[in-house]
Amino acid sequence: MTQIRKITPNDDAALKNIIQSSLKSFGLNIKGTAYFDPELGQMSRFYDAKDNRDYYVALSDEGEVFGGAGFAEYDNEQRVAELQKLYLSEASRGQGLSYQLIELVINEARKAGYQQLYLETHHKLESAVHVYQKVGFREIDAPLKEAQHNACDQFFILDL
Repeated sequence: MTQIRKITPNDDAALKNIIQSSLKSFGLNIKGTAYFDPELGQMSRFYDAKDNRDYYVALSDEGEVFGGAGFAEYDNEQRVAELQKLYLSEASRGQGLSYQLIELVINEARKAGYQQLYLETHHKLESAVHVYQKVGFREIDAPLKEAQHNACDQFFILDL
């Protein structure tokens, strides 16, 4: 049984490695992706900085970090949050963890007062796109505003 909890500083290095390894395996270790995000090495500090954002980490029974997902403010005026950094280690894929993490993020974003959850992704991440669509995200033609990750080419929104 996998445990899911909020991020701690002890998770930062493992998460950075999982995110960068995953992106590199798809040839997405390029500018304009999360690979070069400045907060990547200290994600716990970023998500602890404000009350309207959180990040959740999935752990094995032995306490190994499998990956995680989070949300943060995207457009406060419109009450839109962004689903951020949903990545899992190779060993943990295929166990339904993406669905568990997204469900938790949806519930927590709703509790934080957001009305929509937005995300940016890349078409090469086919399994992620499948998960987003299965959960109910609908694809939109363009980013809601200037894309933070300008290498991303698919954009989705979910009404909360």
